[in-house]
Amino acid sequence: MNNFNTLRTKMVKEQLIPRGIKDKRTLKVFREVPRELFVDDKYLDNSYEDHPLPIGNGQTISQPYIVALMTESLSLSPTDKVLEIGTGSGYQTTILAKMCREVYSIERFSGLAKKAEKVLEDLEIKNVTFKIADGSIGWEEQAPFDAILVAASAPRVPEPLLEQLNENGRLVIPVGSMYSQSLLRLVKKGGVIERKDICGCVFVPMVGKYGWTNER
Repeated sequence: MNNFNTLRTKMVKEQLIPRGIKDKRTLKVFREVPRELFVDDKYLDNSYEDHPLPIGNGQTISQPYIVALMTESLSLSPTDKVLEIGTGSGYQTTILAKMCREVYSIERFSGLAKKAEKVLEDLEIKNVTFKIADGSIGWEEQAPFDAILVAASAPRVPEPLLEQLNENGRLVIPVGSMYSQSLLRLVKKGGVIERKDICGCVFVPMVGKYGWTNER
């Protein structure tokens, strides 16, 4: 049987730190969260490998480095209120929950959301609220948010997400074509949006009113 604690430490040491992940809080939580709990049983041996894994419904759990990069790019503080678009396996959700005050997570597949909610319950994570909905329109009733993380690609930045950002709020989102995107970091300052391109990436499509109309 795999020693997941050892593999988790190795993941941080060999995948995250050499690629430039420096934030101490981010590295600490990646050493702690048991990624194997969010992976289908048949992929358990691959839990800490450097690539995404299928989780059902055509969705994936992103490779550890991308999850860490997006997390670090949000510049989270312990008092932050965060919106996550795309609960997926719940791995990223758990990372966020351990680093901020509260998380609101939207997923369009109820089966994935329920499974993730059960894992978080088992981990005694209690600062996450889930919703089954179109993530591209955000969660207006709970806005504004200090940070928004989008774990699916969009053809353009959804306007509702920008509107739901707090002053100095950060949005991390992959934007581009269906098959190739740029990971963007957007910061709202005085009504102006500052944009930074982080890196190239490939995410599953965000389907919805302000995303893609279908998955192909």
